[in-house]
Amino acid sequence: MSSHPSPSSHLRSQAILGLLVANLCWGLSFPLIKALLLVHEQALPGSSAWFATAMVLAPRFVLATLLLGLWQVLRGQGLGLTRGEVVQGVIIGVFASGGMILQSDGLQFTAASTSAFLTQFYAILIPVYLAWRTRRNPGAVVWISGLLVLVGVGVLGRFDVRELSLGRGEWETLLSSLFFMGQILWLERKEFAGNRPEKLTLVMFATESVILSGMALATWPTGAGVAPLAASVPWWMFTLVLTVVCTIGAYVLMNTWQPKITATEAGLLYCFEPIFGAMMALFLPAWFSFWAAISYPNEQMTWTLIVGGGLITAANVLLQVKSRPAESK
Repeated sequence: MSSHPSPSSHLRSQAILGLLVANLCWGLSFPLIKALLLVHEQALPGSSAWFATAMVLAPRFVLATLLLGLWQVLRGQGLGLTRGEVVQGVIIGVFASGGMILQSDGLQFTAASTSAFLTQFYAILIPVYLAWRTRRNPGAVVWISGLLVLVGVGVLGRFDVRELSLGRGEWETLLSSLFFMGQILWLERKEFAGNRPEKLTLVMFATESVILSGMALATWPTGAGVAPLAASVPWWMFTLVLTVVCTIGAYVLMNTWQPKITATEAGLLYCFEPIFGAMMALFLPAWFSFWAAISYPNEQMTWTLIVGGGLITAANVLLQVKSRPAESK
C-alpha cells in the first residue's frame, strides 16, 4: 500500500471536510430559523404561516446575493457569467427554493431537531433514484438502509399506524427532501463541471431571491406593513447570521466541494446536518430566548429523537461504508 495519499484521495478528504463544515453551518440554521419565526410572530401577530416563511427566507437570499456579488467585485472577479453557470444556477435555485419553502414552513409545525432529521430523507432517495435510472439493483445494503430510514422517519414523526398520517410539519419536511435531492443531482452533472462555484452560487442566490421575494409579495397581509419587523434588532441579527454563516458560507462550500464526490456520497455526508442541528437545539434556544425576549425552550433528548435519529444515522453510516472507495494498494 502506498505510504502517501494519492492526489485524488487528498482531494476527496478535502471535499469531505468542506461538506462537514457546511453541515455544521446548516445545523445552526434550524434553531436560528425557528427563533426567527418566533420573532416574526411576536412582531407581526396574525400574519399567515406562508408570509412568515417568505419573510424568513427572502431577506436572507437578497442579502446573500448582494454581499456575495460585492465580495466578487472587490476581489476583482467581476460579475461575468457563462451560459452553463446561468443554466445550472437557475435550476439549482428553483430546486433549493422549493425545498426551503417547504422546510421552513414545516418548521412552524414541528421541532427543529425533527425537521433536521426528516430533511435527510434524500440520502435514501438518491441511490434509489439512481438505481431506477440505470436499471441496476442497488443491492441489499441500500434496501436495508432504506427500511431503517423509513422506520426512523415514522418514529421521529410519531407516525400513527391507526390513522396512517403524519403532521403538516413532517409531511412538508419530507416533500422538501425531494427538492433537495434535485438540487444535489443537478450539482453533480458532468456538463457543468467547468462552472466556477462562486459564480454558480451567485446565480443560485439571485434565483432564490426572485422566487422568495415574489412569494413575500403574494402573501403580504392586506393593509399591513413590516415596520415592526424591520425595527426588530433580534430579527436583523438572526437574519445576518443566517445569511453569512448558513447561506453564503454553507452554499459556497457545498457548490465547491460536492462535485468532487458522487451524489450518493454527498447525500450521505449531509446526514451529519441533523446531528449538528439536534445538538444545537439542546442549548441555543434558551440563549436566543434570553437575548430576543421570545419563548423558545431548549429541546430535550426524547426517545423518539434518539431512536428515530439513531436509525436514520445508522442507515446512512451503513451506506457510507458500502459506498467508500477502495484504498489504493
